[in-house]
Amino acid sequence: MSDEILVSVDAVSKSFTGAAGDELRVLDDISLDLRVGEIVALLGRSGSGKSTLLRTIAGLIAPTSGSVRYRGQELNGANPGVAMVFQSFALMPWLTVQDNVELGLAARGVAPVTRRERALEAIDLIGLDGFESAYPKELSGGMRQRVGFARALVLEPDLLLMDEPFSALDVLTAENLRTELTSLWTGRQFPTKGICIVTHNIEEAVLLADRVVVLGANPGRIRAEVPVDLERPRDRRSAAFAALVDRLYDLLTGREPDAHLAEPATATPTAQPLPIASVGGLAGLVEIVYAQGGRVDLPGLAAELTFDIDDLLPLVDAATMLGFVEVAGGDLTLTAVGKDFTTADIQHSKRLFAEQVRHRAPLVRTICSALAASADGNLRAGFFLDPLRRGFSTSDAQQQLDTAIDWGRYAELFDYDTDSDQITTDAS
Repeated sequence: MSDEILVSVDAVSKSFTGAAGDELRVLDDISLDLRVGEIVALLGRSGSGKSTLLRTIAGLIAPTSGSVRYRGQELNGANPGVAMVFQSFALMPWLTVQDNVELGLAARGVAPVTRRERALEAIDLIGLDGFESAYPKELSGGMRQRVGFARALVLEPDLLLMDEPFSALDVLTAENLRTELTSLWTGRQFPTKGICIVTHNIEEAVLLADRVVVLGANPGRIRAEVPVDLERPRDRRSAAFAALVDRLYDLLTGREPDAHLAEPATATPTAQPLPIASVGGLAGLVEIVYAQGGRVDLPGLAAELTFDIDDLLPLVDAATMLGFVEVAGGDLTLTAVGKDFTTADIQHSKRLFAEQVRHRAPLVRTICSALAASADGNLRAGFFLDPLRRGFSTSDAQQQLDTAIDWGRYAELFDYDTDSDQITTDAS
């Protein structure tokens, strides 16, 4: 890695206007340098603003405050030194592979003959020889993403930006493309000086990156920058790899050393949001931990179930919030309450769930308190949505309320009538 800085992000914050006209802050005081010769992974969960940050680096979104500089020059529009690869492939279906790859060059006014030569070189580099005249509909998902890579690389950008480029692919195809990307990078065949990739996949970050920037959520802030000092190709089975995965898991869940999280019993609904997890999903996770002797390795469990670790995190967070499991690194350990919850008969299990959710799920606790304080134990759901929108986007606020209603109804703490949009104290 060189000390030469390609892009410098200096104290960048970004806010959008919410549905109620209030400010919704997505990024908060982000400072970051991207240098020649390194792959940087922006790792974060939903609400961390990682894609917004990537688009700010690309100059597609202007920061509300702070600045982004490319080779020392502050951006006031699109970044001339970057190219992007998107999750959704973003190909023009009416154009052939070669025409799609030539698009950026055509926009820059490159002559047709030169365009063709450079496009064919990029197509060859990315392994799509023979498909130059094919249309996107004729290609598999992995091949379409190869076209996306070729279209970006043909521009020979200083910095390649990738927004979850493998998440729309099946597991084997994604693994194949990651391996080829690593091979091209280590062979110095890439016509680019640096890479910045957005991902929610912890193992992907450790496999690819020289440095992982971990973003916290709501709003997005940098929690830590973790160097990955492992030789390529990287071995998932090594102790060093597993230790980095555990460290990043702790950072993503806020359980790293010296972190101070409010106890669920005292936290507010906006300070400690409900994980978006169904009762059945979190109960299933607790049952799996019990069935495996009361302790499981989360990366191992994710691999066994063919999920990304991030797919399981909401379930882990929900089970942890309710006191059914405890987490350390990548290990889940069943608590005594969790054991009772998963081994009891259905009625006793529901009573245990009700006790835990009433005291440890902040939004459910708030709804119960508001219903108890109302004249008739009856409130419109909008009563809770308005304050939630001050801390969340409109869609996230609705998700929070939907989850709280799901948990509260299962626990028989309250009921909800869809037609009248009323939450009522459960009298059963």
